[in-house]
Amino acid sequence: MAKPMVTIVDYDESWPQEFTRLAADLRRALGELALRIDHIGSTSVPGLAAKDLIDIQVTVEQLDGAVADALAAIGYTQRTGITADHRPPRATGPESDWEKRLFAPPPGQRPTNLHVRIAGRANQRYALLFRDYLRAHPMAADAYAELKRRLAQWMPDTATYADVKDPACDLILCAAEAWAATTSWSPGPSDG
Repeated sequence: MAKPMVTIVDYDESWPQEFTRLAADLRRALGELALRIDHIGSTSVPGLAAKDLIDIQVTVEQLDGAVADALAAIGYTQRTGITADHRPPRATGPESDWEKRLFAPPPGQRPTNLHVRIAGRANQRYALLFRDYLRAHPMAADAYAELKRRLAQWMPDTATYADVKDPACDLILCAAEAWAATTSWSPGPSDG
């Protein structure tokens, strides 16, 4: 079986509107189970080249069956075998800080990764801080885009691409943490 390949495309002005539509459907399905619904990942950063795949983070109180059932009711399926995010080197705190659930979109929906994470955990914060830092630092976003283009060219299968990209994201997060400390960063209101 052939491995899925990575293709990086130029930023698409329609990505924020596509997220808004998807988030509205999720909000209706999840109601108060979703504390936040945020557009994350590269498609959430204006001008950033990315895979044509909308990443959404749903923040919840706990990873339980109620959330999975509500998502299943609108066609999302949980991806088995993915129960945690990459843990950066020297990350403190328990392994549970990196727990998540990942869901695939309903049949016929545009490519989407739906990440469900617990409020206040390190991985929930990471996604928002990473996004906000790149939004505030276009030069860093451009360098990240170039890295992704080169990785897709030389390591086009999704597993290898992600394994090599993760440490680069951790480097960006180091700068983002310093920026957050000097700006009193907070994630602001939910996107959806």
